[in-house]
Amino acid sequence: MSTSTVTVTDANPIPRAAEILTDDALAFVAELNRRFNPVRTELLEARGVKRAKVAETGKLDFLPETLNVREGDWKVAPAPAALTDRRVEMTGPASPAKMAINALNSGAKVWLADMEDAATPLWENVVDAVLNLRDAALGTLSYTSPEGKEYRLRTDAPLAVVVTRPRGWHLEERHILLDGEPTSGALVDFGLHFFHTAKALLANGHGPYYYLPKMESHLEARLWNDIFVFAQDYLGIPQGTIRATVLIETIPAAFEMDEILYELRDHAAGLNAGRWDYLFSIIKYFRDAGSAFTLPDRAQVAMTAPFMRAYTELLVKTCHHRGAFAMGGMAAVIPNRREPEVTAAAFDKVRNDKTREANDGFDGSWVAHPDLVPICQEVFDAVLGERPNQLDKQRPEVSVTADQLLDVASAAGEATEAGLRLNLYVAVAYTAVWISGNGAVAIHNLMEDAATAEISRSQVWQQIRNQVKLADTGNTVTRELVETILAEETAKLRGEVGEEAFAKYYKPASDLIADICLSEDYTDFLTIPAYELVG
Repeated sequence: MSTSTVTVTDANPIPRAAEILTDDALAFVAELNRRFNPVRTELLEARGVKRAKVAETGKLDFLPETLNVREGDWKVAPAPAALTDRRVEMTGPASPAKMAINALNSGAKVWLADMEDAATPLWENVVDAVLNLRDAALGTLSYTSPEGKEYRLRTDAPLAVVVTRPRGWHLEERHILLDGEPTSGALVDFGLHFFHTAKALLANGHGPYYYLPKMESHLEARLWNDIFVFAQDYLGIPQGTIRATVLIETIPAAFEMDEILYELRDHAAGLNAGRWDYLFSIIKYFRDAGSAFTLPDRAQVAMTAPFMRAYTELLVKTCHHRGAFAMGGMAAVIPNRREPEVTAAAFDKVRNDKTREANDGFDGSWVAHPDLVPICQEVFDAVLGERPNQLDKQRPEVSVTADQLLDVASAAGEATEAGLRLNLYVAVAYTAVWISGNGAVAIHNLMEDAATAEISRSQVWQQIRNQVKLADTGNTVTRELVETILAEETAKLRGEVGEEAFAKYYKPASDLIADICLSEDYTDFLTIPAYELVG
């Protein structure tokens, strides 16, 4: 199937795919890629140049050339009515339909419909996600299980407002080719979703709202803004209709919060503290900067660590100063309905985490399970009262320096062999599930997605590089130790999942984790080589 110079390698990945892969929609996606993909490529190259410079000094700082933006008197556009109250946001993939319906019905104010870290970019998943979101916008989304159980959108209470997260700039889509070359995954996700849902969402009193992931600079935000301007003109809808919340989940972006909001100011809705990817980014950015940038076991890195406090406090202050919403991060712990003690512990952890965020001035926060929606709601209700948000909490007392953002050594805790073992187990287990087509999985009562897997494998690479001494055994992390533990954890997984799944998914995943953890060269994103293993 082709439209002009656009080729779709598989036009029927799912039933009803033809409703999404229309000639008009593909023409729009092609035009987005023609106009904006070359800039995306240049900006990705600029990331490497900047990191190489930072690696020489171990320092990042606020940009002197944008001082006027940071000191200027400006605000983002006022939020549309549908986005003024975001106290609870449910996250999860938009495929399959059952999960989409459960998220929309969850009682959360917002559903982050994820086509990124909680989704594997199987072609079937990509098209199905857009189809489900289109049907949700039309109010027709439904699902009947093989056992005959019906899932429908609730009519007794409001549905969650949809905010869709497309893939990051670094990922490509090999199933839509332009002049024989892969297209941008972000532009495919955004293009298909926007084309098929924007007008229906507007008719519902909502709009095309997005979460923008993985950005590293205000220039990348400028690119998204240019895309939004073009897209709105293309469909003939008013400028400013699109609203975007940016995940501040990379360390360079933490130094450009004002600038990112400024570039998107007519389309900006807020910033989010994407904590897990933020830790991954710190490891990646300063991977060869020595022991001052090595972290303890990831389970020990609390949001109360001084460098994490600096990051979240600056985010709240920046957002509210500019009239934008500050959104809290993911509570990765999840309840287990078969184990009451596990569930009680999960509830306690989530309540404590959300209480800290609400008291700090965040306007809402994320949960990964419907059972956690009431906990988050209760905490934010107690702080907000009748107010829809905390934009009035300005935080003028907060003053954050570059050194505070980079004070990784302030994190309490130790690196242990138990932590190394868990990192390798999680990295293999998650990657195996990812290449099988599922982007979010519960492991040891934590919701793991691509971000937590990235931390796990990056920490292993960094520990080898820095010959970290492990507190519980006294062993030094070497290639040989990692090879031994990886083999043991892979054998454990083999016993847990059975031979068929092991051969198909877990053995390739283990081989990939071995390659990227033991390589002399660091792999920027686990999902790029993992995409080669996806069917």
